[in-house]
Amino acid sequence: MTFTSPMKLMTIASVIGLTALSNTASAFSDQPNTTWLHCGNVVDTTEGEVLGQRFIKVQNNTIEQVTSERPVNVELVDLSDKTCLPGLMDMHVHLDGEMNPKSYIDGFTLNPADLAYRAQDFGKKTLMAGFTTVRNPGDSYNVTISLRNAIRQGLVDGPRIYSAGKSLATTGGHADPTNGTNAALMGDPGPKEGVVNSVEGARKAVRQRYKEGADFIKITATGGVLSLAKSGQNPQFTEEELRSVIETANDYGMHVAAHAHGDEGMLRAVNAGITSIEHGTYMSEDVMKAMKKKGTYYVPTIIAGKFVAEKAEIDGFFPEIVRPKARAVGPQIQNTFAKAYDYGVKIAFGTDSGVSAHGDNAKEFQYMVEAGMPAMEAIQSATVTTAELLKNDKIGVIKAGNLADIIAVEGNPIDDITLLQNVTFVMKDGKIYK
Repeated sequence: MTFTSPMKLMTIASVIGLTALSNTASAFSDQPNTTWLHCGNVVDTTEGEVLGQRFIKVQNNTIEQVTSERPVNVELVDLSDKTCLPGLMDMHVHLDGEMNPKSYIDGFTLNPADLAYRAQDFGKKTLMAGFTTVRNPGDSYNVTISLRNAIRQGLVDGPRIYSAGKSLATTGGHADPTNGTNAALMGDPGPKEGVVNSVEGARKAVRQRYKEGADFIKITATGGVLSLAKSGQNPQFTEEELRSVIETANDYGMHVAAHAHGDEGMLRAVNAGITSIEHGTYMSEDVMKAMKKKGTYYVPTIIAGKFVAEKAEIDGFFPEIVRPKARAVGPQIQNTFAKAYDYGVKIAFGTDSGVSAHGDNAKEFQYMVEAGMPAMEAIQSATVTTAELLKNDKIGVIKAGNLADIIAVEGNPIDDITLLQNVTFVMKDGKIYK
């Protein structure tokens, strides 16, 4: 018989105990993380109906069950006096900034890290407003690509991001980063910097964005309002360049969005096979007809138009070269939206937040309804239609098997669309944020 000291016995017992605890903890950690929601109403975005009371079982980050039967012996998150909807989506945000009278100077004074911290804050505001997925068509220093990755890794809170990285422009065009600078700083940026002037340059620029981690490509098919250049409408890519961008992007599994105000630039982009037209201010019936034929999405950004028109009347808010464009373009977008909706163009929700304030995204719904779109269709434009644009069939609908992106508001947003401006509950990927 071997003698074992009391100290050694205590050590062995401790090891055995710790092992048992470890195994027990491991067993519990393997159990699914389950949450039950009790919703007073649920918006069925597929059928366009408001359903009555529903109980939603969320397991980890997935909706496992949606039922009208109350589950027994489970703890419920009480949303019984609220209407639940799928997480909303905004197809046009710029999380790395927010327009203010200093914005044009900020490009010379802020470092990439400054923009990154701002983007994190703006991303969280967007999520808290009920927008669980966004598309970011253009940034500086690939800030939103890094933010996308940080959110995926759980390092920071924010929406699911699809980022284009740097927008593609032509020399002197909207999104040429050197517009308005002095000759010493202007230089001659090329495809690496997102400026193209040929079919070959277009291919190189797309491939560079792919290399940097972009999810899709954004081009500036016409002049823009806020760039330091004279025209806000002229076409800025040839059809050959447009086709080169689109074909190359498609080869790499990416779609292409086109900033466009002027009619001719829009028509070229649609004919070349663009996926979406952003803003679309001076869209003619010929463009609408082509968009219907091609299945092109329209992302209107009415709130941005209203914002720039308002701020154009404040001395010093915009540079003088910008003010006439803001006055002319801004008030037109809501009217164009109304015509495009009546014509039957496919509309995907987008705001251009970063021009207007982040977190105010849901005001766009109010402007869409004012222009003649029924409230349910406006909600569908930010759920099922945007999911279709992104080719992601796991978001946009509250149903078993989809990602658990769920929000809730007081009352019925079909009766009062402005209720979406006060989201009281936010779940993304099964985690409750608000």
